[in-house]
Amino acid sequence: MKSHETFVKVRYAETDQMGVVYHGNYPQYLEIARIDWLESLGISYKNMEEEGIMLPVFELNLKYHRPITFDENLKIETRLRNTPNVKIIFDYLIFNERGEKVTSASSTLVFMDSKTRKPIRCPKYVLDKLKD
Repeated sequence: MKSHETFVKVRYAETDQMGVVYHGNYPQYLEIARIDWLESLGISYKNMEEEGIMLPVFELNLKYHRPITFDENLKIETRLRNTPNVKIIFDYLIFNERGEKVTSASSTLVFMDSKTRKPIRCPKYVLDKLKD
């Protein structure tokens, strides 16, 4: 399915006392990559929210292969696992600047009506963009 690459530089504040990226910062990297993936298709997450659609995280899985340290340049490959319905599932691979895989992850989000807080189907305009 559709994939996209995002690049992130590790900031000092994202590291812990051991000098490696604190594990709690990885979901932020995935969020940056996911929003960048949407924008690469011409989909604005902000506009989606203004239309009353939320995408809360339902499930998040991370596997740490190697530590990441301050000032490293990361490449995050984001891939849509399958055609979304009520849920949208992303797979991620994070590589350091030496091309080593440092993290693999997946996230499942649910399309939700912001007023009713009930799941809804993936908007047609998102499905249309995936066909292009």
